[in-house]
Amino acid sequence: MTRKSNLLALLAAAAVTVLAVAGLSDAASNAAPVNTAEPKITGTAQVGETLTASTGTWTSASTISYAYQWRRCNTQGNGCANIGGADSSSYLVRGADQGNTLRVRVTARNADGSATATSNATDVVKPRGSTPPPAATGCPSGSGTADVGSVSAPARLLIDGQTVSPSVISRSTTDVTVRFHVSACNGRAVQGALVLAEAIPFSQFTIPAEAPTGADGWVTLVMHQDRFFPASSRQQLLAVFVRARKPGENVLAGISSRRLVSFPVNL
Repeated sequence: MTRKSNLLALLAAAAVTVLAVAGLSDAASNAAPVNTAEPKITGTAQVGETLTASTGTWTSASTISYAYQWRRCNTQGNGCANIGGADSSSYLVRGADQGNTLRVRVTARNADGSATATSNATDVVKPRGSTPPPAATGCPSGSGTADVGSVSAPARLLIDGQTVSPSVISRSTTDVTVRFHVSACNGRAVQGALVLAEAIPFSQFTIPAEAPTGADGWVTLVMHQDRFFPASSRQQLLAVFVRARKPGENVLAGISSRRLVSFPVNL
């Protein structure tokens, strides 16, 4: 085969590849939404209460619109039937639902088509006023890390852990790194709590700005030696006032917490 023939063959193969890739790209973009996490229902399954449905999580190459359909099912969450007129994201539980469970079916639609996903069933619907509401604890539902915005009184923040570096503070120590852990609701780590630390007496170390706790409940602050350290030639401890609070609340009220801790000093 001549060099010219070889070149023509290579160009033809390249053209086929480009067309194939373009075809795959078009096929990918011309696709209905794909559900990656099912819808969820929040609220109390009791006559007279309002339930709310999330859309779930979807992937799509174009904008998605959502439609809802609430369904009444048996106690096992099977044998479901559509509830007439129940086609919004919220649903007021009716007397006819008592003794049954509820699900919601979400339809996601884009320019290329639609797909549906159904939530898990609720608990069996209880009659109106059958049980008193649980006492308000101020704690969010679930377990694991709690966002400070979801914690409210009577729950309180708790400063329940601290570390210091260096482990012993000397006259030549210029920077002290302190870490504090904040929890609430039976030991759950709290994310987003604002923490302030201040050496007592004042002006031994500079006061770092408030900083928020991370997803593990810890915050790191660095204090720099100031003109009045050490406070005494016989100083053996560095006392530190620590405060944790919820953003936007009064520093002396709400769920805020204060604690005095100390770290060893060797002069």
